[in-house]
Amino acid sequence: MQHRLSKSLVALSVATGLALTACGSDAKTVTEPTTGGTTAATTGGTTAMADVSLKGLCPDEVKVQTDWLPEAEHGFLYNMIGAGYTVSKDNATVTGPLMAGTVDTGVKLTVISGGGASGFSTDTALMYKDKSILLGFVYTDEAIQNSEKFPTVAIESGYEKNPQMIMWDPATYPDVKGIADLGTKKVNIRYFGGAAYMDFLTSTGILSKEQVDGSYQGDPSLFVADEGKAAQQGFGSAEPYAYEKEIAGWMKPVAYQYINDVGWKNYAESIATLPENITKYSDCFKKLVPIIQQSAVDYITTPDNGNKVILDAVAGFGSNFGWTYSAGTAAYAVATIKKDGLVANGADGVMGSFDEARVTDLIAKAIPVYTAQDSPPKAGLKASDIVTNQFIDPNIHL
Repeated sequence: MQHRLSKSLVALSVATGLALTACGSDAKTVTEPTTGGTTAATTGGTTAMADVSLKGLCPDEVKVQTDWLPEAEHGFLYNMIGAGYTVSKDNATVTGPLMAGTVDTGVKLTVISGGGASGFSTDTALMYKDKSILLGFVYTDEAIQNSEKFPTVAIESGYEKNPQMIMWDPATYPDVKGIADLGTKKVNIRYFGGAAYMDFLTSTGILSKEQVDGSYQGDPSLFVADEGKAAQQGFGSAEPYAYEKEIAGWMKPVAYQYINDVGWKNYAESIATLPENITKYSDCFKKLVPIIQQSAVDYITTPDNGNKVILDAVAGFGSNFGWTYSAGTAAYAVATIKKDGLVANGADGVMGSFDEARVTDLIAKAIPVYTAQDSPPKAGLKASDIVTNQFIDPNIHL
């Protein structure tokens, strides 16, 4: 089966009883002025203006597929949408001017929601199904898995550290400091079945197959009902806030450790495209990728515009997808993304770059996992087959 990294806050609407008011019609246009931050590369305290026009280089409408509904983890994309954007509750999209900071690039950006809005299909599958979708979120392990039949190439790393984690109740397990301790204590762990990282953890002996439960579907009531006796997967930038501040019946802290910190060093939500687009849209990507890099920097430092677009989108979608999202969750997410280094400069000090040695290491770890799942990666797969720094501007950094 195809690997999908799912987020569990979709159940939050049931758990919290929150409600949002849907728009009276499908399309809602927002005309308030927006600012997306600086307009040029951050270069050691100075900025250098550049020609950011994408007209005639990129498609008139740059479509980007995400892996879930609007949330702060996608903020660097929504941060590039300028004033006058339109929210479509039927299509689960936000469309507006693609901005390089405060400068209109001359093309439109459409951010397409995933998760329930896309039938829970992977972004890889959606890009192959609809070739008008230029870019999508592809995790490195997903790219490895699909490298034989549905290859993709990531052109910007997205998340330096995957936000996915395993969490537990620190009151129930005060001696547990990390995932390995959960393994030693044989704590039951709920997760979304088919996740490659879990096969890695069980095959390496960090966890045992007997203690993991792949039937988890994101329902927080399970954690509440068993009073934290079981651990479960989540996102470090989301669930800790939700469980402490919003989920009735819990309302106290959880502890967690990121999957990346136990050896499965996955780049998350990398901006990827189909291999043929690397040449076809080379001139587009040379200008677009630095804009994405700079937006990632700007969103972490000044998230107001990105969060406003996200919250407008959630409100505009109404009850169509059972999704709620609060300003408090968004603020927590940005703070955690920054504090925990989820979005950060790469090993070379550059925002959005890939470390090919790291990718090579993950390929070596992933091949036996996916082969055992009857989904073997491409023979002789190399890091350069699935990631590239070709379009990265080395002057952009936090």
